[in-house]
Amino acid sequence: MISKPIVLIGPMGVGKTTIGRKLSRKLGLPFVDTDVLVTKVHGPIPEIFSSEGEEAFRSYEEQAVSQALSQVQVIATGGGAVLSGQTQINLEAAIVIYLSTNGKHMKSRLDKGNRPLLQNGMDDWHRIYEERKPLYEGVCTFEIETSEVGLAQTISQICEKLDAL
Repeated sequence: MISKPIVLIGPMGVGKTTIGRKLSRKLGLPFVDTDVLVTKVHGPIPEIFSSEGEEAFRSYEEQAVSQALSQVQVIATGGGAVLSGQTQINLEAAIVIYLSTNGKHMKSRLDKGNRPLLQNGMDDWHRIYEERKPLYEGVCTFEIETSEVGLAQTISQICEKLDAL
């Protein structure tokens, strides 16, 4: 029986939302995406970045993560949610799953979206991931490598780890 929120962290494009939706169905828990919580209140993320700046977005994101952690559910976070010291502290009360990747499949996934931090494409993605990797590793309960396995296998690996907790 899961008694804490389950939080998915990791780089942009790794599949936190897709995996989170499937995992929530499998576990019979609600699902929430913190980026959706932010956009419902403050509008599209690219517009927040352009009109208010990254700092304002990070503040909204911190509030969304805090709100999401208030109930037992599966939570997909934005790639930069772990940048907030307060969020790092708040995540101590959750099961935090770091979805890692070797980056091979990222270009095709990221080409579809409007991501304000990827002005230079994959060069920016690699730089940002390397900067954030120690934060992901530092706050996670466990890591799941997603590069070489499909969605069903990723969900299965997560469930095995959750059962072992």
